[in-house]
Amino acid sequence: MIVRKGNIVFRKITVDDIELVRNWRNSHHVKQYMAYRETITPEMQLKWFHSINNVNNLYFIFEYKGEKIGVFNAKDIDWEKGSMETGIFIAVEKYIHTELPLLAVLSFGDVGLRLFQMDILAHILKSNTRALRYNKLLGFELCPDQEAFENQLYKLNKEKFFNRTKLLRPALYKLMGVKDTVLHFNHKDIESGLKDFLISRIDKAFISDTVPDETGLTIKFIAI
Repeated sequence: MIVRKGNIVFRKITVDDIELVRNWRNSHHVKQYMAYRETITPEMQLKWFHSINNVNNLYFIFEYKGEKIGVFNAKDIDWEKGSMETGIFIAVEKYIHTELPLLAVLSFGDVGLRLFQMDILAHILKSNTRALRYNKLLGFELCPDQEAFENQLYKLNKEKFFNRTKLLRPALYKLMGVKDTVLHFNHKDIESGLKDFLISRIDKAFISDTVPDETGLTIKFIAI
């Protein structure tokens, strides 16, 4: 499965990606911003992959202009209540202090809030001032009774997200190359039922075109 919005691409993680992700996750510049900071072994990583390889946890390799630069996730998805927790880390150091984390959250926020009508949560370390800054910019607000915790829970305020990103979109979409959203499902996604499961939860009014090809099925959406 691929989610594409211009130069921003999210590719669903497969078992072939997990060693790359493990090495990223064990690097100092990534794990210093994580609640869990112990070294992750290959065995631990494989066990983790099997625990999240399902429709309630969608983990993606985050790419920019064809370069793999980090991981974005939507985890603990409650499809009935319409909620999910998101997270991101940028593994390639040259991109950490750029606009890319903001672009990723903006892109996935559009998909979660508009296409799937989800409430979005995020845990952010109190000490991670950079992440706090751009998440608050997009409308994340601290949940009640979180002040005493280091790893704090935030919820995305939908109204603030749409109001604030309306002003950000022109500049950010220029960086992204295009604003249309595309979902691509490969043959495994189709055979496993992932495609049908996800599409059944999207408002069909958003779909502008459906294009089958030799690699699977591409679904295009109206500009969001």
